[in-house]
Amino acid sequence: MSPSLTVRRIAADQGAVFRELRTASLREAPYAFGETLEDALSADAATFDATAAEHAVSFIATTFILYTEGHPAGLVEAYFDDTAARRAFVCELWVAPAVRHLRGGELLVDTASAWLAGEGAMEIYAWVADANRNAMRFYEALGFGPTGEHRRVVRAPEQAESLLVRHVPTTSQVFQQ
Repeated sequence: MSPSLTVRRIAADQGAVFRELRTASLREAPYAFGETLEDALSADAATFDATAAEHAVSFIATTFILYTEGHPAGLVEAYFDDTAARRAFVCELWVAPAVRHLRGGELLVDTASAWLAGEGAMEIYAWVADANRNAMRFYEALGFGPTGEHRRVVRAPEQAESLLVRHVPTTSQVFQQ
């Protein structure tokens, strides 16, 4: 019997779960996120509590948590940037190595994308490190493609990342399939 996977939006009282998942992600893939493990470990619990409380109710940014058999096993952030274009992004995706084969990453990205689409997004963006071929293939398999936009990674200026986009199908496109 395969384990069941569920995804739920973070609840206001899940600061400790958020901290646990964020530090686990940084331990396993310290190069893949915008903060360092040291940053996460030195932040007090109130910081994670505040983020969880904000993301539980915000219409601009949220976090989704992946559960396997009821246990937290991954997370993804979804947000709208503060530009006039109000672009929608998924980021900070991480799934525990022991359950990656269960397609939890796909479930997280699809759930976050559905939330963004429900808030009006027509396109979903993701910055992906050029050197991370696994992540690039993962997003491409989910229908993301290159925008042609590139930038240097802030924490590692010798590395570059590419902006990918996935178009949200309109209702008429869904019915045409």
